[in-house]
Amino acid sequence: MKILGVDPGLLLTGYGVIDFDIRLPKLIDGGVFRFDAKASIPDRLVELEKELEAVVVEHRPDVIAVEQLYSHYAHPRTAILMGHARGVILLVAARRGVQLEQYAANRIKKSLTGNGHAGKLQMQRAIQALWKLPKLPEPPDVADALAVALCCGRGLWKKN
Repeated sequence: MKILGVDPGLLLTGYGVIDFDIRLPKLIDGGVFRFDAKASIPDRLVELEKELEAVVVEHRPDVIAVEQLYSHYAHPRTAILMGHARGVILLVAARRGVQLEQYAANRIKKSLTGNGHAGKLQMQRAIQALWKLPKLPEPPDVADALAVALCCGRGLWKKN
């Protein structure tokens, strides 16, 4: 099962594509979409759609996985902006007819590290160790997106 994990944002959106196998998931691709901070939010959303669409067309995932929004953000503006980006991700999935899965941030972190409150560095190190990468995935948004994809694969595997 090919899974595209996405870590939404309006400055950086991380993505990671894996071919999920419970024994050894295969890392296919990962990176970030970078957006101009001076561009308007609508322009960044259009760019996100274009970039994400290109990844979906290239990799043809069976599932797109994304982090859920939660209601207790310390910075409500960040939650609103993340919600805009998530809306574009949901739109791309729906338009392409790709199954969409959403996971809580603490579930994603716990799935990868065993700690639902793991920090960015811990997440990066876990991804680096899993795939024996020569260096930490940078920026951290890439590791976060790959963690979303892994959490999704493990969650769907348990369902079946």
